[in-house]
Amino acid sequence: QVQLVESGGGLVQAGGSLRLSCAASGRTISPYAMGWFRQAPGKEREFVAVISWGGAGTDYEDSVKGRFTISRDNAKNTAYLQMNSLKPEDTAVYHCAAGYGIRWRITRVNEYDYWGRGTQVTVSS
Repeated sequence: QVQLVESGGGLVQAGGSLRLSCAASGRTISPYAMGWFRQAPGKEREFVAVISWGGAGTDYEDSVKGRFTISRDNAKNTAYLQMNSLKPEDTAVYHCAAGYGIRWRITRVNEYDYWGRGTQVTVSS
């Protein structure tokens, strides 16, 4: 079992930045692709970013490319999401997730094995 706990969310003005952290416990995250998803009220959970096992590969949802950066530190058993140039439409609960398999570029909810409870990000205009 892998337990994931997100932190770093909050209220920020448009154009501002936040850095989310996802601390894992129970097992090392090294063999897991790590992803970030978000869910706004009344909407389905959507893919934001994913990073490969060692961190060399990353992929992003189109609307966050160039603004968000996913990273990981396997020695600290932690993944991160740096969010810059935030927009009101980025407002959501952000969840991190761990997925085990032969592919790292996984973007669907059902491809992930473990989830955190999420951290709220609110961007004011």
